[in-house]
Amino acid sequence: MIYACLSTNVVTLGLVEFAYQGAFPTGQLLTAVLISGVWVSFLVIAYSGLVVTIPRAGGDYVWQSRILGSGLGFVMAATGWWFILWLWAPIYGSVLSEEFFQPLWVAFNDPSGAAWFTTHTGIFVVTLITIALAGILVSLGMAGYARVQKWCFYGGLLGFAIIVIILLVNNQSNFVSAFNNQTSKLFGMKNAYAATTAAAAKAGYTPPGFGFSGDLGQSMLLVPMLMFYLLWPNWGTTLYGEIRGASDFKRVFSGMFFGLWTTVLLSVAFLALFSKTFGFVFYQDVNANWAGYAGTSAALPVFPYPTLLVSWLVNNQAFQVILILLMSLWFFAWVGTLFLSSTRVIFAAAFDRILPDGAAQVSEKRRVPVWSLVLMLLPAVGLGALYAYNSTFHTYTLDATLVIAVTYLFSAIAVVILPFRKPDLWAASPASRIKLLGVPVVPAAGVVTIGLIGYCLYEWLSNDSYFVNNNDSLLYMGGMYVLALVIYLVARAIRSRQGIDLSLINKEIPVE
Repeated sequence: MIYACLSTNVVTLGLVEFAYQGAFPTGQLLTAVLISGVWVSFLVIAYSGLVVTIPRAGGDYVWQSRILGSGLGFVMAATGWWFILWLWAPIYGSVLSEEFFQPLWVAFNDPSGAAWFTTHTGIFVVTLITIALAGILVSLGMAGYARVQKWCFYGGLLGFAIIVIILLVNNQSNFVSAFNNQTSKLFGMKNAYAATTAAAAKAGYTPPGFGFSGDLGQSMLLVPMLMFYLLWPNWGTTLYGEIRGASDFKRVFSGMFFGLWTTVLLSVAFLALFSKTFGFVFYQDVNANWAGYAGTSAALPVFPYPTLLVSWLVNNQAFQVILILLMSLWFFAWVGTLFLSSTRVIFAAAFDRILPDGAAQVSEKRRVPVWSLVLMLLPAVGLGALYAYNSTFHTYTLDATLVIAVTYLFSAIAVVILPFRKPDLWAASPASRIKLLGVPVVPAAGVVTIGLIGYCLYEWLSNDSYFVNNNDSLLYMGGMYVLALVIYLVARAIRSRQGIDLSLINKEIPVE
């Protein structure tokens, strides 16, 4: 449950994504979060069915290669779990910058120091720190990283509880005064609260208040945007070959489902408390100004990180620093997910002899696939440098969510056709016995999941507001699929000379 909750991380990803509500200015975040939670719940059901049917390390790769075919399975999984995660390193790094380094330097009364982290070198240094942290945490092994996650999660919840108390005992008048005082002292802004709302109104940005008001159509358009943080409750499914009870549908489903809905409820709590104390329109205005949807005349020079804004309600520097450090535990618990799940996909492909045998070797003490981890770390460093210093390459990351969603789409297709492609395997699965009015629930959930991802893909590729349908990014991602196909074809030719037919992979389930 903790892994699923941290993968759909409301602090590290959700608060960032809320800042882009201005792309659909009359859309309601509350409505979109709840609709997204319900829709993604069907993905949880579908993936739970796949896990208990083939509970092996490698997740999407193993399922797709066995149900859809070895070549297709490798191309989808290698691109969606291996190559694309190199590009997520600077994305994770941007979160570390915006939610740790920048607010921490602001709390130390050094806004110019905070600005350094937005420079080319600052971005690269933070990306390197992110890659190093992820590598260290993955190298601890599953058990070691789980312990780190658990204690960071509890510490993060303590930080959340402190924020709840502060927002409950203060009112909007207190916040206006604190916001104006701090922005004047730190950034030289005058009457910043009023200036923020005035700038947004002048730009014609009029977001809805908190509740279920707002345009339903635009609220639905927020759903594909919120997939940036809510689409990942299944992030740990590549690890289930190493987890006890992976054949227990209730246990697998509960872990992902409650992780997802913990995130949804935390999201609702955050939004409700922001509405009470910040003012919901102001919260959206300050985000829109920063993101450029409502002009930049009153924009904060740093990300309007809610933890930083809340800390200003307590006029004590030590407290502000401690609160930022506590909430940073959400990031440090989460950062290992950058590479952990991917190493298991690489391991599974090597175990199937598509990749060199060395990628399947694990360390004796912690059972870490060392060379699989290296295949994540080294390219991420190089691409991180390109991201930091090359503005053109920066745009290549725009389809980072889309590519993973495509991998999920093929797993959803796999679970729908599983009863027909592998009837004996399906009949033996605990998932086959879960029915509603005589209809198998898991394949039906797969159909709904296809609807979710299909809707998101259509909107991402047709609507400029998501900044996803960028030609350079699409060409780069297309190149990643070609690279995966080339690797598979070369491996097939080499293994064929060795007397190994890779096309027969889908005939066998990997041993435990």
